Amino acid sequence: MVGLKPPEVPPTTAMKFVSAGMAGCIADLCTFPLDTAKVRLQIQGEVKIPRAVSSVEYRGVLGTLSTMVRTEGLRSLYSGLAAGLQRQMSFASIRIGLYDFVKQLYTPKGAENTGLAVRLLAGCTTGAVAVACAQPTDVVKVRFQANGALLDRARRYSSTVDAYRTIAREEGVRGLWRGTMPNIARNAIINCGELVTYDLLKDVLLRTQLMADNVPCHFVAAFGAGFCATVVASPVDVVKTRYMNASPGQYRNALSCLLALLRQDGLAGLYKGFTPSFLRLGSWNVVMFVSYEQLQRAAVLARPA
Repeated sequence: MVGLKPPEVPPTTAMKFVSAGMAGCIADLCTFPLDTAKVRLQIQGEVKIPRAVSSVEYRGVLGTLSTMVRTEGLRSLYSGLAAGLQRQMSFASIRIGLYDFVKQLYTPKGAENTGLAVRLLAGCTTGAVAVACAQPTDVVKVRFQANGALLDRARRYSSTVDAYRTIAREEGVRGLWRGTMPNIARNAIINCGELVTYDLLKDVLLRTQLMADNVPCHFVAAFGAGFCATVVASPVDVVKTRYMNASPGQYRNALSCLLALLRQDGLAGLYKGFTPSFLRLGSWNVVMFVSYEQLQRAAVLARPA
């Protein structure tokens, strides 16, 4: 595997911000079908108000993808992609691009190394700020991905733009921020499981000289980060997806959504869609972090002398 070498001058915060957004979009383009399959599996069996019966049943990742292609066409795999890319340009730019900057702010002056507590705090901070800014795009993405599972006459939105308009009109502006608190919790957890794990693994690999600062090193660290993030974030992700996709009045709050899920499916329900979640997060992390590192280096090389 080849790639750009580490630059002598580190990239600026602005370079990291833009590179993170672009890398997030690249990763989404590569892994979006897996994300859509994850959403379909997570909402399957959900009790709707009013009740709706669907004849389509999804089984496993490949089964879900093949069923979607057979019943809805190939384009259904990328349903909601526009909102997904909008989300990454704002979301990934903040939570990933500003991570190093926030980590430096929290690091005590004169400290030789950045401790685990500081890394965790930085990950929670950028994750929470990113959710507050990008939540409407996440709501629309989830709604549009789930929208295709309904019969044609029951589908709520005809396009991504229509989804923004309809949600704001029927549920108010607050509807676009539905599920903000569980999403903040999810992304605080996922940021720590993802960014902090990547940061620590990469640091260990470089300090112990097991690997050089190159693409294979970034690949290994990103794969480990994706697995860790999936394990710790999957329960919150399931609740977030169901709550965001809920009809008005279906759940009082995120806690009632969690309790309804536990009553219906038990603890196993918290890990619905785990396999596509891991396939998606693992592959997403690999593509994103490798792209992010390379885009940063390319930006430094392209900077005027």
